[in-house]
Amino acid sequence: MSTAGTGNTAAPSRRTVLAATAGVSASLAVGTTARAAVDDGLKRLISRMSLEEKVGQLFVSRVYGHSATAPDQADIDANLEELGVRTAAELIAKYRLGGIIYFAWAHNTRDPHQIAALSNGIQRASLDLPRGLPMLISTDQEHGIVARVGRPATLFPGAMAIGAGGSGTDARTLGRIAGRELRAMGIRQDYTPVADVNVNPANPVIGVRSFGSDPDAVAALVAAETQGYEASGVAATAKHFPGHGDTEVDSHYGFPTITHTRAQWETLDAPPFRAAIAAGIDSIMTAHILVPALDDSGDPATLSRPILTGILRERLGYDGVVVTDALDMAGVRQKYGDDRVPVLALKAGVDQLLNAPELDVAWNAVLKAVQDGELTEARLEESILRVLRLKAKLGLFDEPYVSGGGVDRTVGVKGHLAAADRIAERTTTLLVNEGDLLPLSRRTHPRLLVVGADPASPSGTTGPPTGVLAAALAELGFTTTALSTGTAPSAATVAGAVAATRDADAVVVGTYNVSATSTQKTLVQQLLATGKPVVALAIRNPYDVAQLPSVPAYLASYSWTDVELRAAARVIAGRVRPRGRLPVPVQRADDPARALYPVGHGLSYRT
Repeated sequence: MSTAGTGNTAAPSRRTVLAATAGVSASLAVGTTARAAVDDGLKRLISRMSLEEKVGQLFVSRVYGHSATAPDQADIDANLEELGVRTAAELIAKYRLGGIIYFAWAHNTRDPHQIAALSNGIQRASLDLPRGLPMLISTDQEHGIVARVGRPATLFPGAMAIGAGGSGTDARTLGRIAGRELRAMGIRQDYTPVADVNVNPANPVIGVRSFGSDPDAVAALVAAETQGYEASGVAATAKHFPGHGDTEVDSHYGFPTITHTRAQWETLDAPPFRAAIAAGIDSIMTAHILVPALDDSGDPATLSRPILTGILRERLGYDGVVVTDALDMAGVRQKYGDDRVPVLALKAGVDQLLNAPELDVAWNAVLKAVQDGELTEARLEESILRVLRLKAKLGLFDEPYVSGGGVDRTVGVKGHLAAADRIAERTTTLLVNEGDLLPLSRRTHPRLLVVGADPASPSGTTGPPTGVLAAALAELGFTTTALSTGTAPSAATVAGAVAATRDADAVVVGTYNVSATSTQKTLVQQLLATGKPVVALAIRNPYDVAQLPSVPAYLASYSWTDVELRAAARVIAGRVRPRGRLPVPVQRADDPARALYPVGHGLSYRT
């Protein structure tokens, strides 16, 4: 067995665990008889655990630092302040955690080799403990605007872009390649795909993270991506049950209410989750939302037994792992205190408690609930069995460590990067093309001014969108000038952009969530007034086009990551034809009851 920067590997405690679960991952693929035998072995493991160890297995926590034992001083300070420990190893020893979640902002994901070494350090920290068990390491790697692991890993278009491509094969390929790369870095659970059906253009938290607004189309892509992850040996996670697509409130900051009737939920929100379950999804994440038609108690779905047990477990027949959305979000904290939330979540049917804001409070609350009889050890053991069963299926009992060689052979290799580029080319959507302005020609429009919004860059970008797009167009033979004008350009910024058009033959402007009052509208209108040809690219929501109906050529990339911007540049230059089709309708700005462009709209080039 090889490891990436880990020193010695197997400890005696790990050999004991392996002896008790030999061949677990292979057996789980055989059938119900084999699964029963595996469950018996896992139950024997559980029977030897202390109550404190059982409680710990239910928690998945953040931790700061690039190393499990030697993080930077700033990360040590953050760990001491928030978690009461110095390092990941100390955190695991104190709480006997079942999992760790990686975040870029927690400095867990600097580069692939560092991630692999961190994963190995986390596994060793757990396995070297008495009765040590392998850790389930997770992250949010949705691709598009949500990616915790950046370059040089392969970054794919986000969900709405995949919805615009409409290819189950592409969704499956994404899951398979993304899963392989995560697995090579020691990450075995990915909180994706998003199974929410985005029917509300004002949705501030889902939007382009959804495959689209058609339940059947979303269901097909959720199932395909799930199958890809399944093939890679990484657990996919359908989220956010029972459906977060129709809200104007972000559950990170408020408590959304979904007003769908039970019948509407069945036809609109449920199909993608049914498809995920049928495809063998390993885990499902809950939503911190209120759905009165499913539970009129006023509790968020994360804490609702009628929703998680009555509907998800009993009606939909799901027996995999249920993980909460992050417990530090406002949507789950407004009605109950941080000591009650984890207990109520377990009573509702949850298996994994994700990122409690105060781990000490949450962990002790669950422990006390068992000691006081509010929760039984048997209830905890149901969830622990599901979690251990998943760890076994993913091969963590057989091989918890990863190698530097595996990283080199897998992460960001040419074949994976080329696949991402090909997929992206099939997603760029041409919404408007008056007078066949596109594609731009180096002969007629050799000098391009690239301006527009430069929102905070997600992982997977090499710089501001204007710079990335300008560089991509320059590689295609144009002479380009990049000018960032921001998401709320001032009058002076607009004037500067207008002045810069003097030396350009055409303008490419990136728009970002344009509203009726946005000064981005002023920018585009004044650029149009110069008489220079203007091409607009919606770099997030495709709804921007409704606010700017006079733009002669408008495209949608659904995100501003490098892979999508490079693909958009190739479309603009005519190197590839636009093939994407809107996966959501775009309503008229002056009459939202009417569609400006329906689902399925998308133009191509005549020649």
